[in-house]
Amino acid sequence: MSEKFTVGLIQMSCSLHGEDNLAKAEERIRAAAARDAQIICLQELFRSQYFCREENAELFALAEPIPGPSTEALSKLARELKVVIVAPLFERRAAGVYHNTAAVLDADGSLLGIYRKMHIPDDPSYYEKFYFTPGDLGFPNFDTRYGRIGVLVCWDQWYPEGARLASLRGANILFYPTAIGWHPSEKQPHGAAQLDAWRTIQRSHAIANGIYVAAVNRVGYEGPPQNGLEFWGSSFVAGPFGEILAEASPSGEETLVVECDPHRTEDVRRNWPFLRDRRIDAYSPLLERWLE
Repeated sequence: MSEKFTVGLIQMSCSLHGEDNLAKAEERIRAAAARDAQIICLQELFRSQYFCREENAELFALAEPIPGPSTEALSKLARELKVVIVAPLFERRAAGVYHNTAAVLDADGSLLGIYRKMHIPDDPSYYEKFYFTPGDLGFPNFDTRYGRIGVLVCWDQWYPEGARLASLRGANILFYPTAIGWHPSEKQPHGAAQLDAWRTIQRSHAIANGIYVAAVNRVGYEGPPQNGLEFWGSSFVAGPFGEILAEASPSGEETLVVECDPHRTEDVRRNWPFLRDRRIDAYSPLLERWLE
């Protein structure tokens, strides 16, 4: 069984300048490492503001290959600090083929692999289907120096199937780098309920799978005053019983550093053996879109 490990979640605002965002991320990774964080996760699409608020073909220029400039810079940092870095990027796979991707860099700087976002939303101000090809790598785990991790991205948060499959592969923790917030007109009537639903669904993944879950979101307002997004921060780490171990504010830049103990997963799963009691012989209808 893996030993205890410490995670760092970098919750920050983003500017229009990609190099500034990378420099800020590097500075905050250093600060997290100084607090003994070993596996450090950045928010979704951290190199830019959340460009999916509009459909604009010129914004494909923000994409980069993997390996590429961002992974090269962060690989050097991971190797220097001896930390694992989860880096969510806008991946240019080929001309006309782009993904919303998280690269996982081990503590020696090596690129362990990538996760490509599987579930792609298409909502007002979240026009991701315009930009991203759905992922084709499934729900892999990554064996890092400090523990086995699963990585999913934002909209994947709402799907129990992804969390279950990543958990069944033996992950010690699931990371969800995220960019989610309020439309200005919705915050007052629906904002509290939306935030609560987002927090609750991810806590439910922790409970149902007896696993640590870490969600890292951005903060700040991006876009025009009446048609932008206010990102609600509130990054958190939940334990295998669904308990909130640490949570950031909804508006400030923060770095959460939380120790996780895989023995806690063992204890919870012994007492709530959901994985033991699964009826895998009866679940084949889940492969259908809808049941008449």
